[in-house]
Amino acid sequence: MLEFWALTSKGVEELLADEIRSYQGEVLKVSMGVVRFKADVKTAYTLCLWSRLATRIMRLIQSEPVTAESDIYQIASKIDWGQLMSVRQTLAVDCVGKHPKIDNTQFGGMRLKDAIVDQFREETGQRPDVDRLTPDVRFQVRLDKLHFHFLLDFSGPSLHQRGYRSGQGDAPLKEHLAAALLKRSGWVPGTPLFDPFCGSGTILIEAAQQSLNMAPGLARESFAFERTPGHRAAVWQQLVAEAKAAQIAPDDLALGNTIQFWGSDTDERSLSKARQNAARAGVANLINFDYGDATALKHKVCDANGIIVTNPPYGERLGDLPSLIPLYSKFALSLKQLYQGWRLAIITSNSDLLRALRLSKSKAYKFSNGPLDCEFTLFDLTEKQVQVSNNAPSLFFSESSSFGNRLAKNLKQLQKWAKREGLNCYRLYDADIPEYNVAVDWYDGEVVVHEYAAPATVDEQVSQKRLFDVVNQVPTVLGISPDKMILKVREKQKGTNQYQALAKAGQYKEVSEYGAKFWVNLRDYLDTGLFLDHRITRHLIQQQAKDKRVLNLFAYTGTASVHAALGGAQSVTTVDMSNTYLDWAKRNFMLNGLNGKQYQFEQADCLQWLARNRNLFDLIFVDPPTFSNSKRMEDSWDVQRDHVNMLNMLIGKMAPGAKVIFSNNKRRFKIDSAALVEAGWQIKDISAATLPEDFKRNPNIHVCFELTRP
Repeated sequence: MLEFWALTSKGVEELLADEIRSYQGEVLKVSMGVVRFKADVKTAYTLCLWSRLATRIMRLIQSEPVTAESDIYQIASKIDWGQLMSVRQTLAVDCVGKHPKIDNTQFGGMRLKDAIVDQFREETGQRPDVDRLTPDVRFQVRLDKLHFHFLLDFSGPSLHQRGYRSGQGDAPLKEHLAAALLKRSGWVPGTPLFDPFCGSGTILIEAAQQSLNMAPGLARESFAFERTPGHRAAVWQQLVAEAKAAQIAPDDLALGNTIQFWGSDTDERSLSKARQNAARAGVANLINFDYGDATALKHKVCDANGIIVTNPPYGERLGDLPSLIPLYSKFALSLKQLYQGWRLAIITSNSDLLRALRLSKSKAYKFSNGPLDCEFTLFDLTEKQVQVSNNAPSLFFSESSSFGNRLAKNLKQLQKWAKREGLNCYRLYDADIPEYNVAVDWYDGEVVVHEYAAPATVDEQVSQKRLFDVVNQVPTVLGISPDKMILKVREKQKGTNQYQALAKAGQYKEVSEYGAKFWVNLRDYLDTGLFLDHRITRHLIQQQAKDKRVLNLFAYTGTASVHAALGGAQSVTTVDMSNTYLDWAKRNFMLNGLNGKQYQFEQADCLQWLARNRNLFDLIFVDPPTFSNSKRMEDSWDVQRDHVNMLNMLIGKMAPGAKVIFSNNKRRFKIDSAALVEAGWQIKDISAATLPEDFKRNPNIHVCFELTRP
């Protein structure tokens, strides 16, 4: 009897152990991703041919006890590698695990490779060549605290590769995981099976092949054991012949109508791939693939009760929630209306999404789908379960309804005000209830929900569930479709990279305020291109700009510059370090029909530009960032530390009677009045006067000052 290690994904180990036992293997140990077992060569051949759950089968060559001083090269040199390969064969070597003397697995693999080739060179005068991609023989050393385990790759490339799948969808399940889901779902051949998010069809194809008793390894060109010394070719050929004889002809089952498989998807490309994969797998006439929306199912696939096993979209970011919550909710509603008596088995990496199903689970299992930890949950659609058919949001916390009520109240109050003011973008909610720590901004029919950082005292899971409840209510309260809601989520404990990356959608939207029009981008950036809290300040600039030379420093997308131009400014100079924002500012000018040489755009570090510019201005608006250490700047910028120096640099740029409007959004900012007065400034705090109606719930959102000189 030999010892083998069967590898698989996390969560599949116990199922794999049962499978090994069913083929008379003696299971020795089950650990994460590995099942160790004893078997003779024939049983190992059989498992390579028939296992639906293993990804690779390795034969243990030798296990050696180790200490902190052990060296792979010395230990490996004691093994007779000539019994496992010939010098004419190519080899590859892998190393897995950790050891005090091994800095990384690449080094460990190199030491093992050196031991093997040096042994051949000493004994034969020749050395085998290395082929990392398609070697004749592959060895692996696995390291743990007590042993070096040397293994021979017995099966070859991953067993999940059945040979039928050349096309796959965006989020494919590997074949062995699909087989594991089928096993855990309780599905058995002869039971109707439906996958309403079928993608490239892997779950259904795996089930159909099981129903035909097709050995998953039959389609492989070869196995690694066929190239090792001592291969028992006659035994292997007999097993292959028996597997072929045991297979049921597809036509026999199709004509008998004893298996039924249905798959649907809204992606025609995925459906095309699914049909091609099914044809290559030899089960095309057993599966009905059709275009269909899982959130709007129109009829049952068959009269008999069956099982729904599916892998719906579940996203990798909280920012995906706005579209996924209604998808799950509507999908469940369709099932309740049509599929009483069936079982639903669903895999997701975001178990919170299952809340939207409004179903009570019967069982749940943990799996890994590639890098994602997933939950595979079973729901029995009993008569009692399907009675819950309303489409109201399902909340984690009953008190979350207070957020929805407050949002509805704010909407009612602000809608009329915004219409009177000529605004179609404004803030609806700004952490009014401390536990629901988000901002909700309305942009003419679309909404941005922006998460604030939760206090360290709040459990992250609680915070996430509250955010889920927020997202679940916003579309309903505001009367918009979920795809009109954009969620910007602050990541936890990511250092300077505090926010999740946003996919670049390149979608710009026109909004307006006080007669000015702007392009905003709600999806591509953390900020949208328009700071809503500075609306009154911009309007103030418009009212004071007539016939004046206006300078806008740290201009961002030039919104204050547009207001100045619309107010009749003699000239407007817009300065920002970002070419992206300056181009955006130019587009904002074009949107308002503003063009001419009197409008200048300067890409520069604002402080460096001030130092070299010699022009005079009548009205200067400066709204610097709180902090910046951009590579384009010579020094870092801190508004609290550096504001006096910056404002004093403006003195030489001011025409007689000029005014500076200085604002920033640093919380707890304290203007250094003493230093500024000493420099000859007169200061007027206009923070309260520039606070818009929709921000009065948060009076500390910004500070704003008028500065003049006698």
